[in-house]
Amino acid sequence: MSAEFDLIAAIRARAAALADARGDVALGIGDDAALLAPPAGRQLVVATDTLNRGVHFADDAAAGDIGWKSLAVNLSDLAAMGAEPAWCTLSLSLPDGDARARAAFVEGFADGFLELAARHRVALVGGDTTRGPLSVCVTAIGFVEPGWALRRDAAGVGDEIWVTGTLGDAGAALALDGIEGYRDFAVRRIDGAGAGAGVDNERDAASAWLYRRLRRPQPRVAAGRALRGLARAGIDVSDGLLADLGHVCAASGVGACLDAAALPASPALLAACAADVRRALQLGGGDDYELCFTAPARQRDSIARALAAADTPAAVIGRIDAESGVRVRLPDGAMWAPPRRGYQHFG
Repeated sequence: MSAEFDLIAAIRARAAALADARGDVALGIGDDAALLAPPAGRQLVVATDTLNRGVHFADDAAAGDIGWKSLAVNLSDLAAMGAEPAWCTLSLSLPDGDARARAAFVEGFADGFLELAARHRVALVGGDTTRGPLSVCVTAIGFVEPGWALRRDAAGVGDEIWVTGTLGDAGAALALDGIEGYRDFAVRRIDGAGAGAGVDNERDAASAWLYRRLRRPQPRVAAGRALRGLARAGIDVSDGLLADLGHVCAASGVGACLDAAALPASPALLAACAADVRRALQLGGGDDYELCFTAPARQRDSIARALAAADTPAAVIGRIDAESGVRVRLPDGAMWAPPRRGYQHFG
């Protein structure tokens, strides 16, 4: 058996239990294509993301973290649509080199990938392996009831703008690592109580939190499902809040005004940087994979209850209006010009 098929067999053996448990995978890994049985009366939701070494993860990133994140970013896209995840495919490009090192990487990658897949009952049903620069491409497939998907083009003037979780943590971790595009952000490591077991050497508890947020983002699947019928428009925050909310505004033909004082920040981010730097990371840092969504003000209490039931913190951070663009208002009423609005692959 070739090295390629050895890798496929190893992944297939690890993933088989999830496919068997679902009951809607007629044929999974091992053939030219998968045979799947979508539920009647529901629409398919499909998302694809590619992660490349040196762009989406560092050269020294742990294999398990790469596996986790490659699936997480796709599940985050499904969550932004209000979809229930079901299946995924994986295309993995691996550099040539020592066979043992390659096998160890695949084992570690599968640890992270399948740990997250198991949490959300996602079956790996196919894909590809090839030789080349380290790169991961995942396609995730889920279901949503017709007419219930959260779309970018559905925001309305007067809607409140919400965001789940906290913003800026992943961007702060990139700044700590001196990643290009983040080097101008003054972020410091913080000596915090609790550093020790489970915290990387040379990293304290607060900084470790920022790194965990970058390396193992938590897709807000339960929150996305809870927002069906309550929220209007949705998107996940991958390239930065200003950039991603800008996509919603452009698709909906509206504008937005954000309240800088309302942006949610973690204790770690508050400790790691001054207000202007924190604000810039929250608005343009990216890699947060939180949900940003809009909803009529009358739904505020219902949304708060639904997200509490989904164990997801969230905050109202602004309002949709008719003025073009996304603007940021400071506590003193002045408008703030951010140093960057988000990540651009070809910027």
